Amino acid sequence: MKFVLFLSGFIVLIIIWLVLDFRLGRRKHLLAANKVETGILHGEFELFTQGKEFFRSYFTEIQKAQKHIHVLYYIVKNDSLGQEFFTILKEKAREGVEVRLLIDRLGSLEIKKKEVKDLRNAGIHIAFSNRVKLPFLFYSAQVRNHRKISIIDGKVGFMGGFNIGKEYIDEDPKLSPWRDYQLKITGESINFLQSEFLIDWNEYADEKVFNQPEFFPKLMKGKIRHQFNPTEAGMLEIFFIQLIKKAEQSIIIGTPYFIPSIPIFNELLEARRRGVTITLIVPYTADHILVQEASYRYLRKLLKEGAQVYQYKNGFYHAKTILIDDRICDIGSANFDRRSLFLNKEINCYIYDPAFIERVRRVIKKDILDSKPMSLEDLTKPNLWRSVKETVAGAVCHFL
Repeated sequence: MKFVLFLSGFIVLIIIWLVLDFRLGRRKHLLAANKVETGILHGEFELFTQGKEFFRSYFTEIQKAQKHIHVLYYIVKNDSLGQEFFTILKEKAREGVEVRLLIDRLGSLEIKKKEVKDLRNAGIHIAFSNRVKLPFLFYSAQVRNHRKISIIDGKVGFMGGFNIGKEYIDEDPKLSPWRDYQLKITGESINFLQSEFLIDWNEYADEKVFNQPEFFPKLMKGKIRHQFNPTEAGMLEIFFIQLIKKAEQSIIIGTPYFIPSIPIFNELLEARRRGVTITLIVPYTADHILVQEASYRYLRKLLKEGAQVYQYKNGFYHAKTILIDDRICDIGSANFDRRSLFLNKEINCYIYDPAFIERVRRVIKKDILDSKPMSLEDLTKPNLWRSVKETVAGAVCHFL
């Protein structure tokens, strides 16, 4: 009996600690976060949707670097693709190119001390972002740097959904082929990506790097109008609500995880009730436990309101995009879930060019053809096991 009382008291203390840790950590994060949104920029864009094609271009640009390579990733795995990536970076560093690699501490947990030592011995500057640290251990373990940014010689940039790992080049049997959206960017906006990388680098690395002129060459304007939105600590919710409010005809959302906040979901329902068509693309196969079950409560309501939901079946769908009418296209690192909305550091690009938006629309049309329509009947058939998982998913949806 005493043991049971002791155990119960211990569990209660743990719960109290977790709640206080999370709330105080979030308060500190909110106070420290800065809202940044660029003005309208002009550049040139190339869209990649298949990993092999993307990495072919990406590695080629890195190999062409002459001055500096700056890379920020959430996940870098220590597999065959990761080793190829490291080999190229080491070769460039030995040639005298400045190489800085910033990776998320938990997202890239596979990268061990030996590999870090080898990279540093080759001349690469490497740092880990978002370490788990006191005084808010639980909260800091949840907040990840989910951005994926690369800048080569201050002239070519990449951003989007791809990480570094063999599943992204279709070498995971369960999740192949991998479908993602990645941007290759040139033009004046590369200077902003460079600046954003250096902000994150200086926050986490021992080496402080200032805005040196060689990192910011004079760049020509391109034709595609766009702007960047780096977000953290709840900023993304505001931007998504603003996007939804602008819709007059249609909203298309592509996301691997659909777990919206209540204000965002209410805004979607309001858009539907004013006549806006809503189309949602999500994976048929999940890559994480409970993420599908966490979405079902929202999908039921959307289907009841006449929205269209498609489950992508030609592999795994990891794309992150929002299309508002034919006027705004959002592509970036952020998922349509609570982690991206409230915890992670993300970066998205809003594109306002009609021709590029039409290119994205054609890609989405292909994705819909490779999908299975979801019906309300699919989600309302009695299923005890699904109901249990939905209940659990609802309780922990903030952390999925």
